[in-house]
Amino acid sequence: MISENIKFIILGTVIWIIIWYLIAKIYYWIQISKHRKDAVDRSKSVISGQVYEKIAPLLPEFPYNFKDLVFIWKWIDYIVFDWLAEWKVDQIVFLEIKSWKSNLNANERSIKSAIDNKKVYYEIMKF
Repeated sequence: MISENIKFIILGTVIWIIIWYLIAKIYYWIQISKHRKDAVDRSKSVISGQVYEKIAPLLPEFPYNFKDLVFIWKWIDYIVFDWLAEWKVDQIVFLEIKSWKSNLNANERSIKSAIDNKKVYYEIMKF
């Protein structure tokens, strides 16, 4: 027969295992809910930024004619051939549209640096 002390030790161990299991489950649930909220917030931010990139040229305060825009989307949102609609290009602008608190990423910063350092060329390639 199992002594009374061993029964209490086994019962206490089982109770502690159950308690720690429940604590771990609660902690895991809290962490998952935080990560899900963060993912949803980031997703909303990305989607609203993409929508803003598309509609910004249609807003009244947008400084360029939408006919002069070429949508690139990857790393640079638009290339603006200013006054192209009038058949006289005055300037070429690499336009990145950001919304709210967003900043340039590493690729966008390197492109801006190359443009600022006048490392932009015109090339004709024939085949």
